[in-house]
Amino acid sequence: MRRGMSFRSGNPALTSKIFTNAAPDASGETMTLDGTVNKTTISLLMLIIAAYYTFSTPIEKSAIFIFPGFIGGFILALITIFKKQWAPYTVPLYSILEGLALGGISAIYESMYTDIVQQAIFLTFGIFCALLFAYKTGFIKATENFKLGVFAGTAGIGVVYLVNFIMIMFGGDGIAVMSIENASMMSIGFSIFVVIMASLNLVLDFDFIEYGAEAGAPKYMEWYGAFGLLVTLIWLYLEILRLLAKLQSRRS
Repeated sequence: MRRGMSFRSGNPALTSKIFTNAAPDASGETMTLDGTVNKTTISLLMLIIAAYYTFSTPIEKSAIFIFPGFIGGFILALITIFKKQWAPYTVPLYSILEGLALGGISAIYESMYTDIVQQAIFLTFGIFCALLFAYKTGFIKATENFKLGVFAGTAGIGVVYLVNFIMIMFGGDGIAVMSIENASMMSIGFSIFVVIMASLNLVLDFDFIEYGAEAGAPKYMEWYGAFGLLVTLIWLYLEILRLLAKLQSRRS
């Protein structure tokens, strides 16, 4: 066992004691890094195929999938968090629903800013690969101070999101820096900060998954590890879209 389970993460899917409190797998098999990579690849492919379907349909039809996709995905995310044994079934469905929603949102962004979706996809996967390489080579280490900093930054962003949601729910315009129409330096700076924090959460995800494999977590936790990565990647992609939209608005 390489370290104690004193983890902090901004990812709600990967919190402390997740692996140690997991129920045994009926097959008796344990989690592996290769298995988690395979499950993550399958989940991403399902998400991409679903997203391409809605993205390639007329925008008035693709937009219909956004609300039910995100709501359905949120419900499945909660089920997955509280019933981790169901992850082999809920995570593929989560990937499809989130993909349908992301395709609809991407279509709207693309109608406003040409080629923005392609740029966001390349940046998202570029950041993912770069941070995975940095983590595996030891260039970035998930120390306790690193985890605490990422957790604090992510929690702060969560508070901003919550306040913005409440303001909109009560008929307000929301927080100015959250709007893609706000191309001020403060708004762009906020988006850059959010993208950085979302990116650093990937390092914590890698660390959790590696610990789970070393700790001999149940086999179904491979799907749960894939789910945790999906949550962060979806967040990162949406925030990169928001940042690129602000930058293009500033140039126009």
